Amino acid sequence: MTSGDISGAVELQRAAFPPPFSEDLHWGAEHLARHIEVFPEGQWVAVCDGYIVGSCSNCIISESLWQAHGSWASTVGGPFLEKHSLDGTTLYGLDITVHPGFRKQGIGRAFYSKRFGYVRSNNLTRYGTGCRIPDYISSGVATQEEYCQLVAVGEMNDRTMTPLLRMGLCYQGVIHAYMTDGESGNAAAMLEWLP
Repeated sequence: MTSGDISGAVELQRAAFPPPFSEDLHWGAEHLARHIEVFPEGQWVAVCDGYIVGSCSNCIISESLWQAHGSWASTVGGPFLEKHSLDGTTLYGLDITVHPGFRKQGIGRAFYSKRFGYVRSNNLTRYGTGCRIPDYISSGVATQEEYCQLVAVGEMNDRTMTPLLRMGLCYQGVIHAYMTDGESGNAAAMLEWLP
């Protein structure tokens, strides 16, 4: 991603996450500009016919932040990535956005391949992320831990977590109070991939 891609990436957020998804949760131009400033090699886009049809945001965090398994804001330092550290051990996945008209064409998988390649080529310990579990609330399962365990062993499907498990990420546990996310009960599944 370059500064010239920012307006297209902001428009992509609106197309991919329309209401009732809150625009307050979208990346703004000022956020993406900061991401490029602090970690230009970790911000990527997919382009088709001159249009941004996919974007991928990442930062690097310290081992202590990864092991603390805190909220999204405390882990990455909010949307301006105040906790980003090139001396860290973990490439932390912040977001992948794919335009609805371009889904199921391998863009997300290509971004994950790029993430794994970055971890390998930069000798990082892992790729990690806090993964939304948007099918939890409607599942009828009592706790996020039970739900994530059922998804991890393939007895239930989650539209976000299941595809990431298929790409080789491993379930590590639940992070409560991760971010405001009603569908996930404000929790996230902690996932990691080791090279």
